[in-house]
Amino acid sequence: MVASARSPHTRVELNSMIYTSLGRTGVQVSRVCLGTMTFGWAPDDWGSTESDARPVFDTALELGINFFDSADVYARGVSEEILGKFMKGKRDSLVIATKCHGKMSDTDPNTWGNSRRHILEACDASLRRLGTDYIDLYQIHRPQPAIPIDETLRALDDLIRAGKVRYIGTSTFAGWQACEARYVAKMLGLNTFISEQPPYNLLDRSIETELLPFLRTYDLACLPWSPLAGGQLSGKYLGQDPSGARYSSSDPFGRAVERAGPRVKELNDLAQAAGISLTKLSLGWVTHQPGVTSLILGAKSPEQLKEAVEACLWDPGDELRAKIDEVAPPGSRVTDYYSANFGPNARPDC
Repeated sequence: MVASARSPHTRVELNSMIYTSLGRTGVQVSRVCLGTMTFGWAPDDWGSTESDARPVFDTALELGINFFDSADVYARGVSEEILGKFMKGKRDSLVIATKCHGKMSDTDPNTWGNSRRHILEACDASLRRLGTDYIDLYQIHRPQPAIPIDETLRALDDLIRAGKVRYIGTSTFAGWQACEARYVAKMLGLNTFISEQPPYNLLDRSIETELLPFLRTYDLACLPWSPLAGGQLSGKYLGQDPSGARYSSSDPFGRAVERAGPRVKELNDLAQAAGISLTKLSLGWVTHQPGVTSLILGAKSPEQLKEAVEACLWDPGDELRAKIDEVAPPGSRVTDYYSANFGPNARPDC
């Protein structure tokens, strides 16, 4: 199997927002995607109530964002419910993505994973919560090697044929898993994944080794999450006690304190020398990396979203990119954001 030879992606600019093809499909998505993971959680350091989230959503529309990403596991369905309320009357102009895989019950062992049973049930539940007849991009939130990929693909193919889903994608798959899925789908004559949603930031560039080259070769959309490494690349934790922060009690942030601190400081020095913020440097860099389709951003306020979108659309240029590579070499990592169940003898599941 070889990559298809075709014309370059469509690139459209309207009211300062740039739109591009979603992988090898004809769907146009904004270069910035609003992630709704914070919707529905307690309004602590990173959660947003429905009333807090509404102005963020409205600002996203004003900025030209037409791409929104959620997951059933976000606040156990509340995120999807809130997004469904917000998009009423606007559905036809939006590209809605959501995901399944995460545990939706603490008592039923069949309410998670990539089995046919769970995927079909989870999709119907997401449709109800979103208040829509179809999902534009339905993604498998994490790989599960214990479930044969053909079972997962057959279930997703049935959803497409039933009109409930238009395209399918993955999130945080290993390169070999994304490749296996493509070959199995081709062998069985099934619809296949058109996108992958991996973590990608200046603290973890490991997708550049295998996954990103695969996506570029076969023209799958790359939709990076956590471009600021959970806020670490905003610079707000430099020289401060991280206790109480979003990742303070989880492994990624713990490793960042010990191992990523020097890199964050060097990147911050580089940003200051260029007369920009570390946030702008980090977001602009990810958005303009070869192969990146649309960057998934979260925001606590309209002001924060406006600043982030401006940063994403800023191109650092070749000279600054070369300096960034010296501080954060291609393929390198100082935290393990790109971590999931990649199979036997791989790193532990995140």
